[in-house]
Amino acid sequence: MVVELRGSYTVAVTPFTADGSSIDVAALRKFLDWQLAENVPGIIMLGTTGEFVAVTDDERQQLIEETVKHIAGRIPVLVGAMAASTKEAVRRSTQAEELGADGLMILPPFYYTPTDDEIFRHYQAISEAVQVPIMLYNNPVTSNVDMSAKLVARLARAFENVRYIKESSQELGRVRDVLEASDGLINVFAGERVVDSYLLGAVGYVNPYGNYIPRASAGFVKLAAEGRFEEARTIQRLIDELDEIIAEGHPTYGHQCYSKELAARAGYPVGTVRPPLTTFAQLGAEGEERVSRILPIMDRISQQAKLLGL
Repeated sequence: MVVELRGSYTVAVTPFTADGSSIDVAALRKFLDWQLAENVPGIIMLGTTGEFVAVTDDERQQLIEETVKHIAGRIPVLVGAMAASTKEAVRRSTQAEELGADGLMILPPFYYTPTDDEIFRHYQAISEAVQVPIMLYNNPVTSNVDMSAKLVARLARAFENVRYIKESSQELGRVRDVLEASDGLINVFAGERVVDSYLLGAVGYVNPYGNYIPRASAGFVKLAAEGRFEEARTIQRLIDELDEIIAEGHPTYGHQCYSKELAARAGYPVGTVRPPLTTFAQLGAEGEERVSRILPIMDRISQQAKLLGL
């Protein structure tokens, strides 16, 4: 059964054992239970924050199997099926579908800086191989290509299971551009500036903050969906403060390291990141100083969420 995707989806960390050698299944289950208890409406495994480039094929299968089995249909589970090779992206996509994923999140083929036609054929091969919904992932910083609204609309019109996009171009107006170009076929999930994105027609948010403040990150998006924009902004402003501290130290990939450390500080240890990413321990005093500033903001976010009844 195809499910409708809406709201704030946590792009989840991948829990590793203390030595980083394998998936920590017990930590994964505990983490997923926390997400469910905090009313997160959906979760995405093996996204950027999930270190999809750092797991083996066997670990991919294990992580998807364990997640789908443990969630047991209570919320949608999307799986990142990104690969520079179209053949490999198709393999990962069909694997995720066969293992029970409710949908896929897929970057265009990265590294090569592909043309629009090459991107189209990449998604065509995937779309024709699976039945589940596909969330396009437009992230020029990591993929080295910016999918235009025109290209997104072309994909939506050509393939019935292409109906979502995580829009992370950092161009706010792109939300409206995609909606208009696709005649509303595409449902936009914001990558940043959530309240403003909802004012322009977004229906969801894909974010790393659910790894350590899941109730607030899901709740403020729900407020935006209900039209309670100023209340939603009170939490978004605090999240922006927190994000600025992380970005000061490691602008592009800092969220993997800090997401895992902050999840542990919230009571849900999930191991550390794999090389070549910098671990929190390697940050030393700098990391501790940043976390000492982040934790009070997390407390303020939790307090504000309670005041708003989230």
